[in-house]
Amino acid sequence: MSASSQWADLAPRVFSGVIMLIVGALAVYFGGWPFRGLIWGIGGLMMWELARMFDAEFPLGLGLIGALTLALSELISGLTMTPLFIVPLIIAATLVAVGQVKSDRVRFGAYTAWILAGSLALMMLRLQDGIVWALWLILVVIMSDVAGYFAGRMLGGPKFWPAISPKKTWSGTIAGWLGAAVIGLIFMGPTGAGVMLIPLSMLTGFAGQMGDIAQSALKRRKGVKDSSDLLPGHGGVFDRFDAMLGASTFVALLWITGWVPALS
Repeated sequence: MSASSQWADLAPRVFSGVIMLIVGALAVYFGGWPFRGLIWGIGGLMMWELARMFDAEFPLGLGLIGALTLALSELISGLTMTPLFIVPLIIAATLVAVGQVKSDRVRFGAYTAWILAGSLALMMLRLQDGIVWALWLILVVIMSDVAGYFAGRMLGGPKFWPAISPKKTWSGTIAGWLGAAVIGLIFMGPTGAGVMLIPLSMLTGFAGQMGDIAQSALKRRKGVKDSSDLLPGHGGVFDRFDAMLGASTFVALLWITGWVPALS
């Protein structure tokens, strides 16, 4: 691969990345309805992209159902993560979505539930635990992605999981862990979590990488390069937020089970 082709996607990637960063930063800062609306929209768009990949009958309708499910789950439960309210809504939305595809229904249902649960988890962290924890999670994912991208391109080396994601290398993966550790170091004081936040950040970064791998596996199975072309240099919304879904789901599981007291 020539040097020019190696970095061919950098300019559009940076441009669209800056726009997303500005919009996301404003939503995270203001919280409340701006943040809710952003997550509902992102979740709905990911559902739409997923439905298109599985050749669902009404992708737009499923996208709207995804956004509505997120809104209802958050409004009814107050983001207390009460299974009595949240789980049935996610199950119901997943069953409706599954009914719109003709094959590979179990896999479609699993990814649908993941999108909804991961999006709700991100809302929970911002609206219930505040801006500091939300910034920590977002920056862990961003730093892990950025460090992995540049280290992988510059250092190369053995592939991490070539059968699923041929571009990812061990050098980029490890760089992502180190980048996440730096964010953990920075946020030890502001979160009050202390030194335990460093390994937690690395595990969260790894969970984000696994989210990316899970989405890459799906695209490989479906024979598509990107989930859509909505974001220049990044592909689709699902392409951009798969790592965030993985990380937020992981942190929510720790929060629910009490493994991270600082979040409770």
